[in-house]
Amino acid sequence: MRAVAEEVCPEKKDVFNAVSLSASTITRRIEEIGGNVYTQLQQKAKEFEFFSLALDESTDVQDTAQLLIFIRGVTANFEMCEELAALQSLKGTTTGEDIFGKVYQTMEELDLDWSKLASITSDGVPNMVGVSRGLIGRMNREFEERRLTAPLQVHCLIHQQELCCKVLTWNSVIKVVVSCINFIRAKGLKHRQLQEFLSELESAHGDVLCYTEVRWLSRGKTLRHFYELPPEINTSLHSQNKTVPELKDPEWKWHLAFLTDMTEMLNSFNLQLQGQGKLICEMYSHIKAFEVKLELLLGQVKKHRFIHLPATQNLSAENPAVPFPAEKCVEALEMLKVEFGVRFRELHIYAKEIRLFQKPFVADIDEAQPSHQFELAELQNCDVLKDAFKPNSLIDFYGALPNDTNPNIRKHAMKMSTLFGSTYICEQNLSRMKLLKTSMRSRLTDEHVGD
Repeated sequence: MRAVAEEVCPEKKDVFNAVSLSASTITRRIEEIGGNVYTQLQQKAKEFEFFSLALDESTDVQDTAQLLIFIRGVTANFEMCEELAALQSLKGTTTGEDIFGKVYQTMEELDLDWSKLASITSDGVPNMVGVSRGLIGRMNREFEERRLTAPLQVHCLIHQQELCCKVLTWNSVIKVVVSCINFIRAKGLKHRQLQEFLSELESAHGDVLCYTEVRWLSRGKTLRHFYELPPEINTSLHSQNKTVPELKDPEWKWHLAFLTDMTEMLNSFNLQLQGQGKLICEMYSHIKAFEVKLELLLGQVKKHRFIHLPATQNLSAENPAVPFPAEKCVEALEMLKVEFGVRFRELHIYAKEIRLFQKPFVADIDEAQPSHQFELAELQNCDVLKDAFKPNSLIDFYGALPNDTNPNIRKHAMKMSTLFGSTYICEQNLSRMKLLKTSMRSRLTDEHVGD
């Protein structure tokens, strides 16, 4: 800044030289900015007609459990606000009662109306969703004491999807792949030799990727790289006196190709669910679509058709010595289908409410709540509103919907628009927190991390 000032406005150079950049000054400024943002949120929260909370907890580099609480609220004019409500530090235990205490504190500090809480979204761990000792159980008792309707409980849909993927963990494939990669990358020389070898062959991939179970998307990428490099990897391992018989087993290659295709498909689905500000109806649409894809895939695999499984189709074109192991693959798909049905059973319970919010003009009036039926009858027969409706801008549509004739439908839309479908925003900011408070900056206080 000083260098630019000397060239652009030399007469102002002294003004830039007077700007203090000391550690204490920067600290004070960040404190003031953080305080100002929080004050704005307090003022905005008074205007909320409904709001929802998303919570997640993780330990920082000092082993302090940090609870992130995000809030998404909507005003009477359908102005949406999504903001960090609090970063609460848990120094001792992290039981449901402890977490409830922090949530209660946050609600009181923001002066939030308990009757306007529409839903709570968590990652589904016992201290969050436990009926008796978890946060949800404790919240339900609080609402009973206040004689209020308990908020909806949402288990993070991204986390649910990842739990479904667990049924596809074929150890016979994964263990071999991880073992080969670990052997290659265990020593720098072996790793460099493989990279040089792949470079000489002008391979599509210049390296093999490591698989880390906690990084959900790494399995698909690792398998894809490994699948496209088996001859090169086999040559590299053989040169280092390591024999892997599975790499020459034709049936194992079928399993590798099928698992590669399925994990890539699940990765794509996972990415569809990610992102900030996603409405619950959008995420629900992706889930329903994937369940239809599973049903379609199941029928095709039974007939040995692999149009949606590129790796399996390529292997089939090579006419391998062993036929496609349809029984094992069909069994895996059926298990995945059942798991999806079980995991998302609760979400399907709210299907009517989600459909009413997402497509009010085609919602079944007979199945709607009595308070919504007359309003839906008027809405579905109003050509002006029907022409103004756009599925990709639901918030704008409901914001323009007259309140005097559609109060209950607007109220329902307000609740649904605040729902967090996942704890994505919490996970994202926990990652930022761990990048910020590292072993080199471990003395950052909890208050300053929040600021």
